[in-house]
Amino acid sequence: MNPTYFARAQAYAERVTTGSETAGRFERLFCKRLLADLQRQGAPDFPYVFDKVAGARACTFIELLPHIKGKWARPEYVDGKLQHGRLQLEDWQIAIVIQLFGWRHATTGLRRFRRLYEEVARKNAKSTLAAGILLYMLAADGEPGAHCYSAATTGEQAREVFDVARNMVLRLPEFQVRFGVEYGKHDITIPDAASSCKPLNAEGSTLDGLNVHCAVVDELHAHKTRAVYDVLDTATGARSQPLILMITTAGSDRSGICYEQRDYTIKVLDGVIADETWLGVIFTLDEGDLWHDPAVWRKANPNLGISVQLDDLEAACRKALAQVSAQANFLTKRLNIWVNSDSAWMDMQAWDKRCDRTLTLEAVKDLPCWAGLDLASKVDVVAKVRWFYDKAKDHHYIIPVFWLPERAVESARNSQYDGWRRSGHLQVMDGEVIDYDLIEESILEDTRTLNVQEVPFDPFQATQLSGHLLEQGVQMVEMRPTVLNFSEPMKLLEALVLQGKFTHDGNPVMTWMISNVVCHRDAKDNIYPRKERDEQKIDGPVAAIMALGRCMAGGQSEKSFWETAA
Repeated sequence: MNPTYFARAQAYAERVTTGSETAGRFERLFCKRLLADLQRQGAPDFPYVFDKVAGARACTFIELLPHIKGKWARPEYVDGKLQHGRLQLEDWQIAIVIQLFGWRHATTGLRRFRRLYEEVARKNAKSTLAAGILLYMLAADGEPGAHCYSAATTGEQAREVFDVARNMVLRLPEFQVRFGVEYGKHDITIPDAASSCKPLNAEGSTLDGLNVHCAVVDELHAHKTRAVYDVLDTATGARSQPLILMITTAGSDRSGICYEQRDYTIKVLDGVIADETWLGVIFTLDEGDLWHDPAVWRKANPNLGISVQLDDLEAACRKALAQVSAQANFLTKRLNIWVNSDSAWMDMQAWDKRCDRTLTLEAVKDLPCWAGLDLASKVDVVAKVRWFYDKAKDHHYIIPVFWLPERAVESARNSQYDGWRRSGHLQVMDGEVIDYDLIEESILEDTRTLNVQEVPFDPFQATQLSGHLLEQGVQMVEMRPTVLNFSEPMKLLEALVLQGKFTHDGNPVMTWMISNVVCHRDAKDNIYPRKERDEQKIDGPVAAIMALGRCMAGGQSEKSFWETAA
């Protein structure tokens, strides 16, 4: 007898957590959470119980659905009847489904999980699994008037999951009869229950007035704004146990809604945020893994050997090794690794590793400090990056501050600004332009409380401010944004991050800006920071580079900072 769905999910989680099955860090955390939650049942602070029957019911439903793609979809005649191969859930998929539908509130009986974030490389059956869950929520969840959606930014993408679900229905006459299902080109309906499933997109659909029971947000990384997700999120308010599934591969836009949800998922998995209603799993390589090593590919491809073929991955890898232009696509689509562009500067995995959110000014106040200041525009972001150097430990620290006028927040294309304001990572000034008096007072406060050596600044837009500060005894140093001034400190900053001689305080504005920096390299191997689009701000990195440049130039004894880092 085949083991039960619960037993398979539990065995899978144990294999992953013990290391007997190849898995990345986030998959291990996903499995550890499952096992830990099972042990937490009955605890006063954990009001949930696991209903094995409810979880198995959803898995059974999905496995009764037909394949519609690939070799498994080939129809066969059995006893004179045309039949299609049925879905067979893999253990990692069962672990997702059984948790979504098995965990219940001990008192209300309502489902625990309301959101799922699933990030995995392409060809790992994301759409197939999502379509199965969508049909279950439509027909078998017991919700009257269940309104379900396959959502995306474009009509074509919105139909991806919907068409999979629709074709499943087309191939199952017994499903149509059992649940009273009718279907058209653009909808699947159950008239007797007033339930429906439709594709939804920001291009041509009306996003207002929705009452969402279930929604699949497909390829979240491609969403340039948070409009679709936010509408769906707020439209679940009238439902007692709604479900939103976010399915995606890795992308490049670290300012968008996808990376925001990814970051939130990681914090939940790490236990930094306690959200009992959020389920998330990310399949990707770990820091230090060689992306061209087939031994690690399973971390991003849990369906390796099933829907993902090794020879196909090997061919794509050879192309990526031979053609630099193909590398970014291989990393994002086939290995689920976030990249910025072909010419991105910073190793963001290394940058993330150098984060210490407990870092405070109090801890470094006695260290020599260089306060880099970038005043690029009166109507845009102002960055001040305080750079500290501990000579005894040969270690560098930064604590940045960012300002933005209220008008810029309201009109900006960056949906993150408002969230950063609420979290305190972005200081928003009243009015339409930067209040330089507040910037001046901030610098003066630093000189009173920190060991400020110099304030390097870009003279553009800063003439009056620098003059005022000079009059008050602040050591202002003009540092024009030239290759001569920026190349060496930019190289050093990268080296410090890679060598582990650098720590930042985890300000998400700074991390976003670092990810925006594109490295321009000239014929003499000099480098210079640039951005690909105007909305991709790099004020923080520019201020940091200026500060490090002055740090390199000052305080030298036997060896320069450049020499000690080499």
